[in-house]
Amino acid sequence: MEGFQDTRLTSFVDLRSADMSTDKPGFEIPDQMRDFAEKSVDQARKAFDDFMGATHKAVSNVEDSANAVQAGAADVNKKALSYAEEHVDAAFKFAQELVKAENVEDMMKLQQDYLRRQMESLGEQAREFSNSATKAVQDAAKATQKK
Repeated sequence: MEGFQDTRLTSFVDLRSADMSTDKPGFEIPDQMRDFAEKSVDQARKAFDDFMGATHKAVSNVEDSANAVQAGAADVNKKALSYAEEHVDAAFKFAQELVKAENVEDMMKLQQDYLRRQMESLGEQAREFSNSATKAVQDAAKATQKK
């Protein structure tokens, strides 16, 4: 029996070796399928690149617009602070003139002059403020349209 088992084992090993050593080709992917897959990957890559390009452009537009709005807002804020400072300064000057008045008539004249100057100043400041705000909005719109 030992001889029989050896023969069977040897035959089995020989068969396995023979199967492994043959140059029998496995499953081959047809060229058309390979080309189709390659084109599909290329198209997917292009679509992704286009999407990312559009995304970068959109982000850049938002940043440009935000920067323009921020710059415009900073200008408007500076003007508002400047106007407030002018009004406080004018009020102190008026108070100094008022305490130097010699009679009620002088006080009334000082009051009228102060109010007239303040109204003129407010009118001019309102125009400047409006122009600055309009420019800030236009600059933000231009920044968005540039790209």
